[in-house]
Amino acid sequence: MPRPIEALIHQPALAHNIRRVRACAPDAQVFAIVKANAYGHGIEHVYEAMRGADGFALLDLDEAQRVRSLGWRGPILLLEGCFETRDLELCSRLKLWHAVHHEQQIDWLAMHKTHEPHRVFLKLNSGMNRLGFTPTAFRAAWTRLNALPQVDEITLMTHFSDADGPRGIAHQMAVFKEATEDLPGERSLSNSAAVLRHAQEASVRADWLRPGIMAYGSAPDFPEHDIHHWDLQPTMTLRSKVLAVQPLRAGESVGYGSTFVADREMRIGTVACGYADGYPRHAGHGSPVLVSGQRTTTVGRVSMDMLAVDLSALPQAGVGSEVTLWGQGPNGSVLPIDEVARAAGTIGYELMCALARRVPVHVETLG
Repeated sequence: MPRPIEALIHQPALAHNIRRVRACAPDAQVFAIVKANAYGHGIEHVYEAMRGADGFALLDLDEAQRVRSLGWRGPILLLEGCFETRDLELCSRLKLWHAVHHEQQIDWLAMHKTHEPHRVFLKLNSGMNRLGFTPTAFRAAWTRLNALPQVDEITLMTHFSDADGPRGIAHQMAVFKEATEDLPGERSLSNSAAVLRHAQEASVRADWLRPGIMAYGSAPDFPEHDIHHWDLQPTMTLRSKVLAVQPLRAGESVGYGSTFVADREMRIGTVACGYADGYPRHAGHGSPVLVSGQRTTTVGRVSMDMLAVDLSALPQAGVGSEVTLWGQGPNGSVLPIDEVARAAGTIGYELMCALARRVPVHVETLG
């Protein structure tokens, strides 16, 4: 039989989370963000569940071609725009919308020969300081684009740096409002944190939402709020089984480096999952895990193919018991990916995207 580790992609949870986005801002249209191969889930695995969105947004042309090949005929947005002149040819052929965030992209458009003008998203750097025109350069960029026959509609866009924290978005909204005052066109503002925390504010309402991580069942402002607070469902489960059980006496250690030493008699389960599967090596002793749907913790170091869990309080657990590393467990149990990520000193995004290719992936379909 194959090694027991597997990942499950839950299409019903994806569809639920998209509905949660709409409930936060019923009048707005929604992009399903599928960059980074749909946050590690696989574009092909999430597509059916995310067809309930109004458009797809992603980073590169290969991802755009994959979405089109699945049958999507609606909007697709390139979030970082084009990287060179010839990218615009594929934008024309695939009817892609694309961001414009620097002058050279406008130069490329001015030289591009197309029969159908392009829909562009003009990006304002309102304080994130990654991409976008400065407030003083924004109107000139809009004027240039508006004069080009290659450009049809111009949507005004920015990105929030602190929507998930105490600083919030007011300082960036003030910059956006001043820079776009009286300019026509739709607006695209909110990421996941802004959708959940600020979408009801009148000043933040916009035409297009760009929710990423919330669609995949992770809370953008964890640990202040968790997925249960926001009524989100985990969309990826990583699970395996106990391979072996070892009795441990006080003073005995577990794993490489003997970093964990028992202070009492224990039962230790060895699980078929390691950092080569995408489980974080730096998840220290005490990281949460479910065994047969019951909470326990890891012990010792994570190795390439295995990790150890504490079975001392779970007398019924043994060889073959199901282990949920994150996601949806048996009997309605849930281990949010955010909790595992915090134990490893990282965020849920990274764990999703780091799922290893050797892990078999199965899909729980809609129905």
